[in-house]
Amino acid sequence: MATIELPGRKILFILQPRNFRDEEYQMPRAILENAGARVIVASVSLAPAKGMLGALVTPDAVMDGLNAEDFDAVLLVGGVGSSKYWHHDIVHDLVRETNRAGKVVSAICLAPVTLANAGLLAGKRATAYPSAANFLKWKGASYTGNSVESDGNIITANGPEAAEEFAQAVVAKIASASRKTENKI
Repeated sequence: MATIELPGRKILFILQPRNFRDEEYQMPRAILENAGARVIVASVSLAPAKGMLGALVTPDAVMDGLNAEDFDAVLLVGGVGSSKYWHHDIVHDLVRETNRAGKVVSAICLAPVTLANAGLLAGKRATAYPSAANFLKWKGASYTGNSVESDGNIITANGPEAAEEFAQAVVAKIASASRKTENKI
């Protein structure tokens, strides 16, 4: 299988300030950067964010003022702290804008709840950490329980064990979207 390259692509990671799932941040970041993408981490402040397993990450940007047009994809990191963004208007607006632009929107673990609350999962196949299954169904998603689910430009995953597969799916979807854009030119 050929290696997928994403030179010049910018990926926005949305990271909660506390209790993100370390491997759901670290694995996708490493895979995307190895593919040549530039990862920008945003949170509610520039204070170091702390993962559930102790990782410390200093965000590059705060979410106020970010535009979907500046990124090729948005990735919401999971973990118990992801509930910080379940009802966060700025995050909801950003993922909706990204979706409207036909760009990749992705979330792992409990973070798909944010996408559901933003109205992006209604009528879509999706997965999440099993404790969020009924909520996603209630919001109109077709919950599959798969490790990773891709429907259109939206990718969801169910937890840390799926972090590598999730990241590979995001890379492939960005590459596919990039080829479609290049073919239109």
